[in-house]
Amino acid sequence: MSRIIVFMLMLSTIALASNTEHANSDILQRTVNFLLFTGLVWYLVAEPIKNFFAARSQAIADEMQKVQDKLKESIAQKKEALSKISDAEKFSEDLVVSSKKENKIINDNIMAQCESDLDILNKQQNGLMDFEQRKMVREVVENILSEILSQNNEDFDKKAMANVILKKVA
Repeated sequence: MSRIIVFMLMLSTIALASNTEHANSDILQRTVNFLLFTGLVWYLVAEPIKNFFAARSQAIADEMQKVQDKLKESIAQKKEALSKISDAEKFSEDLVVSSKKENKIINDNIMAQCESDLDILNKQQNGLMDFEQRKMVREVVENILSEILSQNNEDFDKKAMANVILKKVA
């Protein structure tokens, strides 16, 4: 900063020296006035300006530190989120595998139960068919016997009985 003041002082001296009319008159007073003014301004303004720029630099550094902290925090959160995603993917894969196994087990149990139910239904149906056949045979026999018994005993012989039974059964 002092180099700039010296340079401006030399420049003003050269500029005023080129003016021949007032060259000897007031260059010394002007130079002294300028130096006094510059010193006074420096004395009054330098410290507040230094403090302002120091505070501004500190505020910028603090803001930069906050941004760096937020960046580190966001990087940590990103890593944490990625690890959670990785854990969730592993969990989903495990869940898919276990659900497929459970599905297979449940499907096998259902199929076994269905086969067992079908066997039971077939046995019931066969039993019902046998029962109905015996019932039908019994009814036919009862009808034939009642028909035979209702006819005269004189007309009834073995051939007639065989014909009646054959007609009813056929």
